Amino acid sequence: MAHPKISIVDLPELTYEVIKYFKNDFSTLYSCVLVNRLWCRITIPLLWENPFLIPSKNYKKNSNLIKIYLYDLNDDLKTKLNQYGIRDNSLTSSALFNYPSFLKYLNTFNMATFANSWVENIIITSKQRLNIDLICDIKRLVIISLFKKFIENEVNLNTLEIEISNYYYYIFFINILESILQNTNFIYNTGNLKLYIDNKNDIDFYYYNNDHTLIEDRILQIINLHQNLKKIIFGDNNLPLFKSLLLSKGFNCSNTLNTIIFYRINFNNLINLDKILEQLNVLESVHIIHCFSLDSQFVQQIDNLTKPFKLKTLFIDRIPQIEPLQKLLQISGDYLENLMCRFSLVLSLNQQLLELIIKYCKNIKRLNLQSIGKQITCLVINLIKNIKQNLNYLKISECYQSLLIGYYEFSSLLLQNLGQILPSKLEYLHLILHIKPNDFKIFLENSQNIFIKKLLIMQNGNDDILYYLREYIIKKKRVKYLAIKYDDDFLNLNDKVKEFKLRNNIRVQNYCYLSIDIYDLKTVIVPANQEIVFNSVGIGHCPIPNSGLLDFGPNGDIQSNSNSNGLCPHKFGRIKFYIP
Repeated sequence: MAHPKISIVDLPELTYEVIKYFKNDFSTLYSCVLVNRLWCRITIPLLWENPFLIPSKNYKKNSNLIKIYLYDLNDDLKTKLNQYGIRDNSLTSSALFNYPSFLKYLNTFNMATFANSWVENIIITSKQRLNIDLICDIKRLVIISLFKKFIENEVNLNTLEIEISNYYYYIFFINILESILQNTNFIYNTGNLKLYIDNKNDIDFYYYNNDHTLIEDRILQIINLHQNLKKIIFGDNNLPLFKSLLLSKGFNCSNTLNTIIFYRINFNNLINLDKILEQLNVLESVHIIHCFSLDSQFVQQIDNLTKPFKLKTLFIDRIPQIEPLQKLLQISGDYLENLMCRFSLVLSLNQQLLELIIKYCKNIKRLNLQSIGKQITCLVINLIKNIKQNLNYLKISECYQSLLIGYYEFSSLLLQNLGQILPSKLEYLHLILHIKPNDFKIFLENSQNIFIKKLLIMQNGNDDILYYLREYIIKKKRVKYLAIKYDDDFLNLNDKVKEFKLRNNIRVQNYCYLSIDIYDLKTVIVPANQEIVFNSVGIGHCPIPNSGLLDFGPNGDIQSNSNSNGLCPHKFGRIKFYIP
């Protein structure tokens, strides 16, 4: 029996399944929009799922986005704008699509940034001279109107990020929080709730104390409405907020909260930590990252717990008192998966710490050892051998002081022994060493049966090691990504690099781009889900692909809003780390 041919155009579901794979490839999505009416209707929602991802430095681009959202402007906002002498006839137009209904990801800080750009641009265009208070009032009206428009469209958000990281926006966010509480279905229909609160300093905190207290109260109400908080991240000076939240009578997430991250917290004189942790019934992981005062008082509270203290991550910038650390590893060493140590100049402390790690920590998956001297080489080798079965991330850097005085024994000893103790597969290997060619050859020969997904080498010396890379790595296809740096970045060394890039499907990348910072452990530590972050860390940026937006106007013309600055905020203090 002959079967009729089925065109993909006749199957919208199949067409959608194909096109959605390009959701982060905006240039391809733009092309899909222009194919035909069906493809346009399928593609436009994908382009508008996360429109506030990248605030552009170009005011006009941000303004176009807000203008499209403000089509069919409500009378109240229109009247207020007219009172200030601000007119934009295009705002009375009707959009071809209901763009707010496509929204899936919303970051309130980014939304406010876009709205501010639109207000500033339209004021300039209208040639109005307004004082700062009036401009602030207009911005507040636009931001609140925009947020209410999303609520009115009953959007079902995959992720809502309420980010309060600028005191200039505090009054706006109070209104946003109140709008959420007045429309509880909005938060019920949100899959992932993430809250970021940034306390800049004590002076600002004191000045805005009333607003801050009000925001804390609203946040607690929102958390309880959502009823599915799973992660909390605290940074710097937010322990009082941490305690007030978790010890409050209204906190009802004891049966959902499973992850707590402490970032740059000073545990000195912290009391009631054991009471706080004891009430959490499903706590699965605790992460201590660059914190201070891991002293006997802190460890005693951990020891008082009747439940396991599942310490999954420990980053140590300086070695504290060894006795409390020994007790902590006795209690939680079996749970430890992510470990970073920066060793001191005190040899005895370094030796004791490594011996404790070898004894109590058998399940480490990601290991970062920094400032290693020759005296502890054997212990480092024993540690790697001890955790070989689980290890998939390894970064080793030699002691900077040893380079200054010309002793490179550590690098030689390590390279001569490292190859035979590595696991058969590694996701990531990063070596920052003074590498002598003969030592490097021994390492490569001993590790011939090992596949490394990402190999990074920082050559602190001047010896050329490219020949051995070509013979043992490139020709044998033992890595997927490769980066090396010494005087120049690998991508700029010489013509030999072109051969490396073109042969055997090995991707040669910029060293800094491929390098995974120790903060990059965050994605494994905290997968995306319900999350609240309290911190006082600044905003960083990272390159990501360009994005853009299209609007089909009433006459069928296409208005483009491409954000091309390639910047997007990190979070985890705004702290979001990223991992291999």
